[in-house]
Amino acid sequence: MDKKESLLRQKAEAEKEAAQYENQVKILLNKQRDAERHAWNHRLIVHGAIVEGVFASMDGESLKAFLIALSRLPGAWETAQTAQNAGDGE
Repeated sequence: MDKKESLLRQKAEAEKEAAQYENQVKILLNKQRDAERHAWNHRLIVHGAIVEGVFASMDGESLKAFLIALSRLPGAWETAQTAQNAGDGE
């Protein structure tokens, strides 16, 4: 019976260790999500500040209509991509 008890103890320890690793994974995933959320919020704040600085005199609906109209101009997508690529190099 000693062998059986020893194996049962080892099994219990292994299960406990596995649960601890699962909790560590959950903690790390939560930290990753928090970092992604922080980066997202930071981008929103930075981009919002830029838009506010350039278009401060426009109300929200006017700004939205302007940006939609601007996005529909020929070459708008290509220009945005070029600006994005130039910004990535910084």
